Amino acid sequence: MGSLAEKAKNYLELIKVEHTVFALPFALTAALLAAKGFPSLRQLLWISVALFGARTAAMSLNRLIDADIDAKNPRTANRHIPRGVVGKWEALLLAVAGFAIMVFAAYKLNPLALKLSPVAIGVLTLYSFTKRFTSLCHIVLGIAIALAPLGAWIAVKGTVDATALVLSASVGLWVAGFDVIYAIQDVEFDRKEGLYSIPARLGVEKALLLSRLFHVLTLAGLIYVGVKEGMGPLYYIGLAISAALMVKEHVIVARDRSKIGYAFFNLNGYISLTVFFFTLLDFLWRRVGAL
Repeated sequence: MGSLAEKAKNYLELIKVEHTVFALPFALTAALLAAKGFPSLRQLLWISVALFGARTAAMSLNRLIDADIDAKNPRTANRHIPRGVVGKWEALLLAVAGFAIMVFAAYKLNPLALKLSPVAIGVLTLYSFTKRFTSLCHIVLGIAIALAPLGAWIAVKGTVDATALVLSASVGLWVAGFDVIYAIQDVEFDRKEGLYSIPARLGVEKALLLSRLFHVLTLAGLIYVGVKEGMGPLYYIGLAISAALMVKEHVIVARDRSKIGYAFFNLNGYISLTVFFFTLLDFLWRRVGAL
């Protein structure tokens, strides 16, 4: 029993289940906006299941495909596959199972979600190869995670419109921006190994400027979403707090590169949760006011 629990723990660590905090809150935000209030519990359940499946598949594939690279990099050499804690076949089976869960959840949601699930599989699979041939790998990661709010919107409405596309693009730019920051840790290694990233190509300072631009565009997109959907003051308070957190992230990284890990996980987790929480509060406040 202890061995089984240990395996489960290793699998959850492999897929970095705690990083779901980046995508899930924005998926739930999209669901709220698409429903113009509150989607059904059934929709929320299957959106969450689909996201868990996609997360499991994408991270398992990423760790599998990058295993040899991770083994060479001192920062990543202790990951589960390089040190033999999780086998390559186990990671592959996890990926297959994750995609199967995602497709089944899409089937339970609506026909359009199911039809588009192969596109999601393609993008999530492609990402892990991109650092081998393009510095735009951060953008591809952004697109991959932006599928979460887009998929949630489709799950609720069964259609795609401008709000869904702008919200998803905003999330994609936010992810690309903080992934550029994260990649600064591996600049020398990437250059040595012939891998591609924006920091490796442009240098750290220019990469940080580009990251800031991505985050400015993120906020502009979220403001557009608020205006188009007629959101109230609480939504914009959430955006203001999120903007302050983004500024803090960039200030911290500019002053002390050793705190990139803190900025990457903690602050970005707070940003996604803040946008969701204040979007939820906005809808709750309007519902109370309508009583």
